[in-house]
Amino acid sequence: MRLSTIRPEFVEFIPRELVEGVLYVSERYQTASHKCACGCGEKVVTPLSPADWRLHKDQAGLVTLHPSIGNWNHPCRSHYWIRKNRIQWAGSMSAREIERVKQRDILDKARYIDQVNRKKVGQDVEPRNSAADSPSNQLASPWEQFVAGLQRLIGLR
Repeated sequence: MRLSTIRPEFVEFIPRELVEGVLYVSERYQTASHKCACGCGEKVVTPLSPADWRLHKDQAGLVTLHPSIGNWNHPCRSHYWIRKNRIQWAGSMSAREIERVKQRDILDKARYIDQVNRKKVGQDVEPRNSAADSPSNQLASPWEQFVAGLQRLIGLR
């Protein structure tokens, strides 16, 4: 049965057996997990980090998980948001649309990791010119060349 709401439960460890309609959140291990809201029974794991999903809880105890949850590796291929404990369903997506979203997610994560690594070594947080924009590929790091290649591959450049 397709859900319209979900109840957050804050735990240290995600239990082995998940109860339908419960979003288990481990702040210590920065993970949230629940059974797919479509009712198929599949376990959905969402790592919590600036590069993955972010969890917001308001003063009333309502939680929002951002961005959306796309269960495209499960047979149900469900897609929804969790906003203030409510499930908001999204329309279905074509295989091509799903692939573009997956590639964009990879690129976004690569950018985030690059930004974190730059902070660690004291470099500017602002991205430098990518390999495609550089007068010489020697000016771009291997990581920047990789990110630029991904951008070209998925049509963002």
